[in-house]
Amino acid sequence: MNIIKEEAFKSTHNGKATGLYTLKNTKGMVAQITNFGAKIVSIYVPDRKGNMKDVMLGYDSIEGYIKGDIYFGAICGRYANRIANGKFTIDGKEYHLPINNAPNSLHGGPDGFNNMVFDAKPVEHSAKGDVVVMTYVSKDGEMGYPGTLTLTVAYTLTQDNELRLDFNAITDKATHVNICSHGYFNLSGEGSASILDHELMINADKFTPITDVVIPTGELKPVAGTPMDFSKPSLIGKRIDEKFDQLKYGNGYDHNWVINKKPGELGLAAIAYDPASGRQMEVLTTQPGVQFYSANWLDGSKGKGDKSYVRRSALCLETQHFPDSPNKPGFPSTLLRPGETYKQTCIYKFAVR
Repeated sequence: MNIIKEEAFKSTHNGKATGLYTLKNTKGMVAQITNFGAKIVSIYVPDRKGNMKDVMLGYDSIEGYIKGDIYFGAICGRYANRIANGKFTIDGKEYHLPINNAPNSLHGGPDGFNNMVFDAKPVEHSAKGDVVVMTYVSKDGEMGYPGTLTLTVAYTLTQDNELRLDFNAITDKATHVNICSHGYFNLSGEGSASILDHELMINADKFTPITDVVIPTGELKPVAGTPMDFSKPSLIGKRIDEKFDQLKYGNGYDHNWVINKKPGELGLAAIAYDPASGRQMEVLTTQPGVQFYSANWLDGSKGKGDKSYVRRSALCLETQHFPDSPNKPGFPSTLLRPGETYKQTCIYKFAVR
């Protein structure tokens, strides 16, 4: 197993030092995080024969992340996913955000958290596992959002082959906050041609349907009887090209599912499984939703080891609040006020079968 060299990430971006932080456990699992966008660079896990592969799409150096796909492995914020027309109102005042996914603002705008250099502490080795903590201070007015927001993301690689992400944020003005990790996974190993033969289970009976500009209508619709039904394990490619308006609007799967659990509790969101390798990934979260994106817009651009990342060669399971929640009063609120603390957890748990 040749893991990515930390030296390839030692540089500066916008005057701040970048680096790569390597977490290991006693079972041989390795996860690597860069403080540029607090991005997960690699996750090495075994297949059923014990062969280790990196299951995370990305790049071999910091230059790749600066010049390449801006969301590979990234922390997205201040608001992950889309806000309709780039605007919302808090306490009677309207705020305007830059449009970068016309007609919407996506993942915090063109200069979101994915493009920021976080402050990182050295890796700590503890009984719970290796930990690296990253902090970013988003100034009042950055990308149109009110309030100075201080965000910390703690990555812990446990002895149970879990990569755990704990998010904490505080603000000095009322603002909307929705943070997600945007990992692009292929359980056959990054650079493999497709995830259409992966099995997926999403622990949800409902989803939030979208319009032709990929904004939720505000409804919660049952998945039963539609290609959106992953309540039982199903091959991702089985129904992805069916004639169904929702699939047309998303160019495949690019939708939010409403997780079957109580608000705020840590519960199962999804299980992805690759029958060929035996690798399995459970996703657990405290968030109410999970966005399943089937990498419909990858175009064959080169990633690690000069491999081509082609359309639908990855899957994203972004745990989150619902898209456009600031403009949908019926959705769970994303409003954070001074004196409150935003606390969320996401866990990627790996196993073989």
